[in-house]
Amino acid sequence: MNAEIITIGDEILIGQITDTNSQWIATELNKIGVSVHQISSVQDERTHILTALEEAQERADIVLITGGLGPTKDDITKKTIAEFFQDDKITDYPEVTNFIKQMFKKYNIPYSKVQQYQSQLPSKAILLMNRLGTAPGMWFYENDTVFVAMPGIPYEMKGLMTYHVLPRIREKFHLPFIIHKTIMTYGQGESLIAERIADWADKLPSFIKLAYLPSFGRVRLRLSAKGSQKGVLEQALNQNIKALYNIIPDIITGIDEQGAIENYVGKLLKEKRLKLSVAESLTGGKIASTIVSVPGASAYFSGGFVAYSRVMKEQLLGVSKTTIDQFSVVSQEVAQEMATLTRDKTRSDYAIAVTGNAGPSKDNTDKSVGIVYIAIASAHGLVCQEFNFGQPREKVINRTVNKSLQILKTEILKNN
Repeated sequence: MNAEIITIGDEILIGQITDTNSQWIATELNKIGVSVHQISSVQDERTHILTALEEAQERADIVLITGGLGPTKDDITKKTIAEFFQDDKITDYPEVTNFIKQMFKKYNIPYSKVQQYQSQLPSKAILLMNRLGTAPGMWFYENDTVFVAMPGIPYEMKGLMTYHVLPRIREKFHLPFIIHKTIMTYGQGESLIAERIADWADKLPSFIKLAYLPSFGRVRLRLSAKGSQKGVLEQALNQNIKALYNIIPDIITGIDEQGAIENYVGKLLKEKRLKLSVAESLTGGKIASTIVSVPGASAYFSGGFVAYSRVMKEQLLGVSKTTIDQFSVVSQEVAQEMATLTRDKTRSDYAIAVTGNAGPSKDNTDKSVGIVYIAIASAHGLVCQEFNFGQPREKVINRTVNKSLQILKTEILKNN
């Protein structure tokens, strides 16, 4: 069962807004066994919309359209869809008009005649009542293809999908099961992982597909299983994931987003009743933000310092002026002092400290852009590593966050 998503609106194509609708729709369709084979965005312009609909009908069993259903003249989607279905008849739905009037009255909004257009749908459309806005959804069935048009406002679209579209799709089609499992790995690149798991990957059943999803020091290994028997799929996934754990246990932190490094480290700290603090320079608080994104982080995270400038490193943390003068703010020696002083000030079991040059300029350091020092202080001593994360700035910052937590994980497992 294949679906295609079409988003309509110039605001997407000029980069004014991000298309989050397609991402959400694709996720929900996968949950019920519908595979999305294409996502496209087109201008709110008649010929572009007609072409997109014609092409989608050739490829997909279900076509979901969002955007362009407002009452103003620039929203022409409804008229164009009617033209596509050669439907020049209009059905007026008084219940839509009454709902809009009641909603406007509730919020003291004057009702204007232009809103009457919202209750007029092509005669071939099945009304999908929108209880969260003024534009109803429309369901069409033509030449063995389902077409659904929905407003582009995310919360309105989600309401229509949840209460109307998804239930109708389940009723109309016999759907397979699609199950995704994502194994989270940190510390090695895609090519090295692929080499380590090559034999395992070659032996995967034909109904399980493997995808590599690399980003900023982590690689997600997504397994996708599709078939008619859910139990068989789940059993096969579990068996193959268990086998994978035996091959690369050193870099796996868990399954799906619960396996993210911040979750894994948080679980370790909590289980071992350890406290953590941080001192950040180039990351500007992102390590702390990542740590506290995990619910319950207050059980193990003491707090931290954002000592971005030299002055703050000296005055806030107490880093020696002599150390900075001799080695510069981007150095192993400064990172080590930052970690030690932070641990002492917060009385925590572990302290992470990072300093580096994220770029794009070198500022007042002699270190190249991308050079980062990560230090971990604990009762077991100090560890500090130098990295060159290259460019651009975003890559340097995000890899510093992930690598800091990876080193911390290693130290906890080694010492406790």
